[in-house]
Amino acid sequence: MSDTETIHAAKQPRADKVTTVAEIVSKLDSSLAVFVTEYRGLSVSQLATVRNALRPAEAEYAVYKNTLARLAIKDSGFAALEEYLVGPTGLTFVRGDVAAAAKAIRDSAKALPALVVKGGVLGGNAVSAADITAIADLPSREQLLAQFAGALQAPLVKTARLLQAVPAKFAYGLTALIDQQEQAAA
Repeated sequence: MSDTETIHAAKQPRADKVTTVAEIVSKLDSSLAVFVTEYRGLSVSQLATVRNALRPAEAEYAVYKNTLARLAIKDSGFAALEEYLVGPTGLTFVRGDVAAAAKAIRDSAKALPALVVKGGVLGGNAVSAADITAIADLPSREQLLAQFAGALQAPLVKTARLLQAVPAKFAYGLTALIDQQEQAAA
C-alpha cells in the first residue's frame, strides 16, 4: 500500500464506528426522551441493576464513547445532549413512560450514589437533573388514566343517583299523601 493509500484509508471511519453511530441514531429516532448519567465507579453488576430497573418503563441504558454519541446527536433533535457528554457517560433511551423511566433513574441514583444524573432531552428541550427529579415525582401513566377515569365517572354516578332519587321521592310522597287522605277520611 502506498503512502497516499494509507493516508486515504486512515481518513475513512472504521466500519464498527459507523455501525455504532447508526445504532445511536436509530435509538434516538425511536426515543421520546434521553437522560444522561455519569456512571464513574459503578461495577458491571450495578450497571446491570440500573438496566433491569429501566426495562419495565420501556427504557434502555447504554454506554457509548462520547465522540460517537456526539456524531449521532449532531443532526438530531437531541443536540442539547452534547453539553452532558463529558466523562464516563451513560445514555437512557426512553421509548415508553417517561415518568416511570425518570423514577427508575432517580431511585437507582439513590441506591447507587456513584450514579449521577446530569440531565437530558425531553420533547426536543433540554432538561436538568432537577427537571428529571420533578418528572420522576409525576404519577405514572396508569395512575393518571385511573384518575381521569374517576373524574369522568363521578358526574355520571351523581346523575344516576339523582335520577334514581326522583322516582323514589315521588313514591314516598305519593305514599304519604295516600296515608294522609286515609287518616282524614277515617
